[in-house]
Amino acid sequence: MPINELRSIATFAKTAELGSLRRAAQAQGMTPQAASQALAQLETHLGVRLFHRTTRSMSLTDEGRQFLEAALPALAGLQRALEITRRAKDDIAGPLRIVGPRSVFTPVLWPLLDEFCRRYPQVQPDVELDDRVGNWVEDRVDVGFRVGISAAEGVIARRLFPLQLIICAAPSYLERHGAPDSLGALASHRCSTFRHAGTGRILPWFVKVDESVIELPVVPALCLNDEAIETEAVLAGHVIGFLTGVAATSHIRAGRLVPLLTQHIADRSSVFVYYGSRAAQPTRVRAFIDLAVERLVGNPAYVLTAEELAAAEADGRRRHEKP
Repeated sequence: MPINELRSIATFAKTAELGSLRRAAQAQGMTPQAASQALAQLETHLGVRLFHRTTRSMSLTDEGRQFLEAALPALAGLQRALEITRRAKDDIAGPLRIVGPRSVFTPVLWPLLDEFCRRYPQVQPDVELDDRVGNWVEDRVDVGFRVGISAAEGVIARRLFPLQLIICAAPSYLERHGAPDSLGALASHRCSTFRHAGTGRILPWFVKVDESVIELPVVPALCLNDEAIETEAVLAGHVIGFLTGVAATSHIRAGRLVPLLTQHIADRSSVFVYYGSRAAQPTRVRAFIDLAVERLVGNPAYVLTAEELAAAEADGRRRHEKP
């Protein structure tokens, strides 16, 4: 039904209720002229007169009474639907569809989701982590996370933190095999690589040389498509790994991993949260976005400073490197 017909029917019903077109217009926030035009359009559309009009009063015709009796239940149902939708928009309750990359984001999402669920237990999160990039609109996503800005049309992206890519090894690896002193020396070491779940491609290591970021091909001693398992393999001393700051930062700070060749670290990408227009979002969606921004923008738990990296590398080489 066109919106002008809906407004005309509502004006008709309000006029019948109040017995005055002027009061009906006032109740609906319309001018008397607009209300009169809406009612005239409805009568023209139906081909009948709905009111008997005098200079002082309006009363329903037989056709008008029949139409009112048929229209009132539908108008009442529509009003209930509008009120339910308004309340749902304002309540912090209901479903919340969240998507993000599995390989990087799992350690970041759980503390955020845990806090949100404790704050708002009436929200029902529906979380899907997948390294494949889906269709934001078709998948009915409320909030998404991506490494890099989403290419979806009409999506707003907010940068959360840079995603560092760090060459690192466990002390036990360095004690057995020593540490590479250059990118070229990596060819003689056992290295791990990551296979992208979406494309099946073995990813190169992205490293900084001078002011450029280049792709460094690595012959894998171990190839995985899950960063959590890759991190465990590096921690166990099996390989030198190329890990994100999300996976490596806490282990480097605790001394369980040693960063290597830190002058070549490339901050080539960042983690973003993305969402649709904030103007039309339910309160639960806005609350989750606000919490994500509050907790994750510039969060040092996932990013090491250049000074931290250089000091950790120097200390790790001194203490653990093979003589």
